[in-house]
Amino acid sequence: MNSLLTTPDRPHMVCLWDFTWYTRTGPGEPFEDLDRAFAQARERGYDTIRICAMPFLLFGSGIDTSAFGLGPLGGEFGQRVRWYDVRHETTIDARAHLVELFRAADRHDVGVIASSWEYQQSPSFAATPEWYEALHAVDPEDRAVVLADAHADLADLLDQEGLGHRLVLTELHNEVQIGYLTDGLGAGGGDDAVRALTPRLERGIARFRRRHPDRPVTVNYGGVPVGALNALPADLDALVVHPYVYGVLQELIDTFGLRGPVEEFDEDRARELLRPDAPGLAAWSVPEGQEWRTRATIMSVAEVYVHDWCDPEAWDHWLYDRLDAHRAAMYEKLALWLEAAAEAAAGRGIPLILGEGYVGYTPLHGRFEEDRFGAELCRHAVREAARLGAWGAVVCSNAAPHHPMWSDVALQRQCAEILTGGSLPASVTGSSVTGSSVTG
Repeated sequence: MNSLLTTPDRPHMVCLWDFTWYTRTGPGEPFEDLDRAFAQARERGYDTIRICAMPFLLFGSGIDTSAFGLGPLGGEFGQRVRWYDVRHETTIDARAHLVELFRAADRHDVGVIASSWEYQQSPSFAATPEWYEALHAVDPEDRAVVLADAHADLADLLDQEGLGHRLVLTELHNEVQIGYLTDGLGAGGGDDAVRALTPRLERGIARFRRRHPDRPVTVNYGGVPVGALNALPADLDALVVHPYVYGVLQELIDTFGLRGPVEEFDEDRARELLRPDAPGLAAWSVPEGQEWRTRATIMSVAEVYVHDWCDPEAWDHWLYDRLDAHRAAMYEKLALWLEAAAEAAAGRGIPLILGEGYVGYTPLHGRFEEDRFGAELCRHAVREAARLGAWGAVVCSNAAPHHPMWSDVALQRQCAEILTGGSLPASVTGSSVTGSSVTG
């Protein structure tokens, strides 16, 4: 089994590159130059990235990806929304681009956690709906198994290219209980969905393990499902969780109805968050004929609208004005979640990884996570991750090349030093690298 996962010599700093490493490769975009992105990550203290490896697209869809078109959702829709602000239409050879990512990871001595966001939002950035349609043509009962075969094919390709040693961990899918993997279960969300999904996920894990018995495999969960930790698949090689604590951010979401039915969105009250020139919600959507894009993503129309049209300072002021009522509870929730996750991982004898976190989903130009409270929560989270013996953690989800927080080098290096006890790897501290820290 991959020694980086099973015998780490120190905690690992994880950077969330998600699907953006292939959706934003155009001129001036953060992943136009993969070597530059990796070099910047190393400068900030990261030694691991976590990506959507588009496994179904490459190995399960039957689509010719040798000249695969990607681009924005259309017009200005989503251009001020984190992860959705794709600027250029691009065409990539998707398989070659994946191999090149792993080659660049090898050059920069970085491990890769391969996941999939395909049943959440990756296909919404494709030029045409075929990827989305192929995903949803798979019977929900079979989706985890199909993903497992696709990931296994990916591992085969990497082995053929001499790059398999860079694959640290395979996650069948991102946040399995939040998205289209739960179709047909009738379980709603939360812990009920976690429990209901387990048989499907166990079949997928078993399929991957039959093909690659020596490679670690898992799934990951949105939040920390504290009420269902005993119901997770039995044969996980790592516990990967996303401790977003929300708190005051949840109050904002609930107050304005950002994630409920669109008819519950309080557009009149939302004016206190919006720019004066904001159109009405009904006037804000993808271009005609592109409606499939809003079905290919799990993000609500109201939330996209407010993120696109909010005044970021007004958004941040709303949160800070109410923070005192939530501050202690947010820290308490994070403590409860991390303790519970660490205990569950230890009970199974597997590593704990904080793959995303810590406040929640904020507009692209909001600074609540970067400034004051949010930055200190990042420091606290990685401090707790180190105390609890986590294998690795993110600084936070917004600390990546495609977010403004990337410019805060000092915070990211500080968090990396907190997590690793000051023992940043040689290639980060400036010393020469004589060999790989990842062995097959």
